[in-house]
Amino acid sequence: MRLQLEPESHIPIYVQIEEQIRALVAAGRLRPGDQLPTIRQLAVDLGVNYNTVARAYLELERAGVITTQRGRGTFVAGAPDETQLAQLRQEKLRALLGASIDEAFRLGYTPDEIAEVFQSELAARSEGRQNNGTGHRS
Repeated sequence: MRLQLEPESHIPIYVQIEEQIRALVAAGRLRPGDQLPTIRQLAVDLGVNYNTVARAYLELERAGVITTQRGRGTFVAGAPDETQLAQLRQEKLRALLGASIDEAFRLGYTPDEIAEVFQSELAARSEGRQNNGTGHRS
């Protein structure tokens, strides 16, 4: 399991960990029953405080994404149903767009400017997807 943290981001590290694990589950790259690294091991791997990873795991467990079995480890919870998968996908999309919007505001763009560019980029990518099936402009 490879996570990429952005220490300079305004998003807290534990949220970055949580969102990335949710995204891996939603994308099917982590499947029900897959074992996650221990809190201590993931903290060492990422170079972050133990409590940071513990908080991310706690939030994921509260949401039913993972389950901890004393003496055995932490695992991806049973197969999420379609509603849960849709919710995970929506949460990831909101996080992605939210981070971009926050950055645009920090750079001084107005809501109208952001909306205009978003609509333009979405239309261009939708058109590209229809034309060549890749979702990228040619």
